[in-house]
Amino acid sequence: MADKKQGRNAVCGQLQIAFDPPKKPKRNKYAVACSFLASLASILLGYDIGVMSGAIIYIKKDLNINDVQVEILAGILNLYSLIGSAAAGRTSDWIGRRNTMVVAAVIFFVGALLMGFATNYAFLMFGRFVAGIGVGYALMIAPVYTAEVSPASSRGFLTSFPEVFINGGILLGYVSNFAFSKLPAHLSWRFMLGIGAVPSVFLAISVLAMPESPRWLVMQGRLSEARTVLKKTSESPEEADLRLSEIKEAAGIPECCNDDVVEVPKRPKGDSVWRELFISPTPAIKHIVLTGLGIHFFQQASGIDSVVLYSPTIFEKAGIKSDTDRLLATVAVGIIKTIFVLVATFLLDRVGRRPLLLTSVGGMVMSLIFLSIGLTVIDHSDGTVFWAIALCITMVLVYVALFSIGAGPITWVYSSEIFPLRLRATGCSLAVALNRVTSGVVSMTFLSLEKAITIGGAFFFYAGLAGLAWVFFFTLMPETQGKTLEETEELFGTFFKWRLTLRELKAKEKNNNAQIQMATVPAVGS
Repeated sequence: MADKKQGRNAVCGQLQIAFDPPKKPKRNKYAVACSFLASLASILLGYDIGVMSGAIIYIKKDLNINDVQVEILAGILNLYSLIGSAAAGRTSDWIGRRNTMVVAAVIFFVGALLMGFATNYAFLMFGRFVAGIGVGYALMIAPVYTAEVSPASSRGFLTSFPEVFINGGILLGYVSNFAFSKLPAHLSWRFMLGIGAVPSVFLAISVLAMPESPRWLVMQGRLSEARTVLKKTSESPEEADLRLSEIKEAAGIPECCNDDVVEVPKRPKGDSVWRELFISPTPAIKHIVLTGLGIHFFQQASGIDSVVLYSPTIFEKAGIKSDTDRLLATVAVGIIKTIFVLVATFLLDRVGRRPLLLTSVGGMVMSLIFLSIGLTVIDHSDGTVFWAIALCITMVLVYVALFSIGAGPITWVYSSEIFPLRLRATGCSLAVALNRVTSGVVSMTFLSLEKAITIGGAFFFYAGLAGLAWVFFFTLMPETQGKTLEETEELFGTFFKWRLTLRELKAKEKNNNAQIQMATVPAVGS
């Protein structure tokens, strides 16, 4: 891949531009704006998670449902979202990334209204079903669009936006809980859930200001439109040309084809995509699928939804008895999550994916262990143990902060940038589907788990899974910082030996750069 790119640059007479050390560019404001608007889709999931944590207190009182029904109500949306995320890959390849966001917004809008006007448990579950499909669409399309519109130099920053907005949505949900908590029980939860229709309206309107993904435009043969978008979202005209040539190569369009509209070679049918992913994958694709799915599984298996969704329950176990005080404490959780995910957006392209992820998950393991210790002490004490209460509250805040600075945003960034163009929509759909299944299982089993092995035992169990996640990330995940989406595939295929592959690629790149700089010396002298 590197040799081909150098050859193209040589033809264009841009060798010196390509290999001279560039000044660090400012972030492209147009790309930032596009990513910001696209990531509004992620508010839908965040709001539902946040608002349901408080709404279930009043739903349980109003509809007289038991703990198992509460678990199912809280977590079932994640399983319903599988339908949306499974359909989103094909839908986005068919009608485009932008229009798929409109589909997500409309479906969630209808679901939120149905939940707000629900008269019984069955009606409420139907509303969750509709809203879940919209969430599935939004979860898949936001990171894919953002990755495809972002220049390589700031892709980590921009593709972390969906996680920022998930956290922003969670905070809005917590604030909504607190704001409507003073209403009668039969009205409070309906207002909490129904007001979720508002963010979907803003999402649908924002699409009007967004361009279509340049990679999708190339896949449709619309080179002129793709070129226009790339010039607006790249750091320089040279980078726009290089990105276009790489996307054309990935789509199978000859380099010499530069018409406004060209015929695109027939792409693999769905069964061919599935065959390439699972039936007869190359070593690189096997490695990509393993890490792309693995990071989504471990993100949720480490218990984040149990902490976020059941934080009022955790605070009650820790000794906070008032509903209002517990809801106020969950607002603090939302604020901490939002602050630290914002910090992460500025570190991703400076520090890299791996250092942040490993630090984040390692800290999560320790905070979960201390949280389980504090909860166990409180559970076995007759009186009030103030130091244990303080420890539990502190560890919940530390845990969500550490999650938000690494495991939260990096999961979406990493999975959206490692799949090749031809497999990206389907691969990301599968990753999101696994994410939602795992989240659904965790959130629908938490209350039963804490009854079976105590709440301290439940969090010790999550700590063990987070420890396995750290080992998985350390051994199998290459660093993708600064690589274009088309270059990333070269890092995969050697599994546990990926470090050796990275060293070989760096040595090869250094060699090629030195040779080309020597070749351009006469041109500089003249």
